[in-house]
Amino acid sequence: MADTSNLDFIYNPIKEKMRETISHISFLTYIDKLVPVEIDGRYIVLETISENFAQSIMNSLADKMREAIINANVGVSDFRLVVKGNNDYVFPVKEEEYYIPNNLNKKFTFDTFVAGNNQFVVEAAKDVANDPAGIYNPLFIYGGTGLGKTHLIQAIANKIIADKPQHKVIYATCEQFVNEIIDTMFTAKGPDARERGNKLRQHYRSADVLIIDDIQFIANKKAVQEEFFHTFNELVSRGKQIVITSDQPPRELTALEERLRTRFSGGLVFDILPPNFETKIAILKQKAFEKKCIVPDDVLSFLAQNSGDDVRTLEGRLTKVIFASKLHEQPITVSLARNALHEAVSENESEEITPASIISAVTGFYKVTKGELIGKCKKKELVLPRQVCCYLMCELLSLPLMSIGKELGDRNHTTILYSRNKVEEMMNVSDKLANDIDDIKNIILKK
Repeated sequence: MADTSNLDFIYNPIKEKMRETISHISFLTYIDKLVPVEIDGRYIVLETISENFAQSIMNSLADKMREAIINANVGVSDFRLVVKGNNDYVFPVKEEEYYIPNNLNKKFTFDTFVAGNNQFVVEAAKDVANDPAGIYNPLFIYGGTGLGKTHLIQAIANKIIADKPQHKVIYATCEQFVNEIIDTMFTAKGPDARERGNKLRQHYRSADVLIIDDIQFIANKKAVQEEFFHTFNELVSRGKQIVITSDQPPRELTALEERLRTRFSGGLVFDILPPNFETKIAILKQKAFEKKCIVPDDVLSFLAQNSGDDVRTLEGRLTKVIFASKLHEQPITVSLARNALHEAVSENESEEITPASIISAVTGFYKVTKGELIGKCKKKELVLPRQVCCYLMCELLSLPLMSIGKELGDRNHTTILYSRNKVEEMMNVSDKLANDIDDIKNIILKK
């Protein structure tokens, strides 16, 4: 609980904002009778005269009160009500009332991240998770595709949500952020367009922890950069944590405004290094464990050799070998691994399993056309086949995410990443989907 000696200092600006946004009669009837009694995390606790009084406030004024609290910019972003003489909230704060982002992969934790030669950046990420807005703010992590940036920042989010559920954690890919800003603030039409824009702005600026993945995608989007600049400034000024990833260090993001690059550099900047040989072995062991499969050490060494720097490619090699073992009902050996990878790679090193063969198998299985699969239509019957196709390309091909995105209608690599992770999550709870994907793999490999 926070020190309550500054309650008037905090509440008076909030009350003035409420006076501006709430009708004069409602203000005199309700707001004037509220008394601040405590600060609890991101909430200001207000005392009411009765439970019926509190119910009336929640029914008619709650949204405008929250808007005023955020606009007051005093370090809190929501409120709770108590009845005089009772310390319990009128509307108890249950776990489901907290804001929990639904776009996080729960498997992305610090326990499942192999630090290897990236120990320093992992320790920094853990420090941020343990003490948001402490000494590392903002935390800026950069590195190439497939090295684990997304895993690491989602691990931060997952830990904060588990340990500090009262914190509002917002995780968004830059693509999602850009699309929301453009669609809601700059192209939306209608009488409520302005209100929807303000709500989106308040959503991001009410965060206790804001995590943006692949910030480089706001390059050359001046209006979005302007919006992010003000969101960044407001959150930092209120002592809120910001975590950002990019494929380049701040100084090399020359398509971004100088004032943004300067602010990104003002915190802690870390790069994720490509895994060395020992780290590759450790990653393979972790992935084999997650797949509930025992892989001999000599096979792990074989897979780590000539695998490139991309962790996703490394995992793809392991997946091919495990699948070949199940398909041929043979134990995993170096010989089987060599044959499995040779089956997938022809003499001129091009993939026998191609994007075209995967698309063909998926479209045939789900009875959709290629045009429908790679198109933009978001009908339910097309979204799942599209996501399954993304997943299979990631699993069976040694291609960068951007290349897979081009095969599937010029989709951004973050979209491919989201689709792959979504299918992985669904397979954990749906035996039918897991079996369907195995059937599609058999179709691909037997063609």
